[in-house]
Amino acid sequence: MILLNSFNSHYLAQTKQNGIIKLFCLQSVKEEMMKAEIEYSEEIADQTCECYYEEFKQTASHQVSKTKCKLETQESLNNNE
Repeated sequence: MILLNSFNSHYLAQTKQNGIIKLFCLQSVKEEMMKAEIEYSEEIADQTCECYYEEFKQTASHQVSKTKCKLETQESLNNNE
């Protein structure tokens, strides 16, 4: 029972952390798209932030994650033009 509660607490903390990170990420993506005069797309923002979160979990580096996912998003946008 204690192990189950511990697991649930850990999962809840991870979920909250992901939610906070995603919230900040979405705002950042939106601002960057507006600065670049690109029409904001929730789908693109969600994909970028999901990439960022997964990469951040693996590397624990904000800058590496941001750079990699930003490049992937730019490539994706260029391929869709």
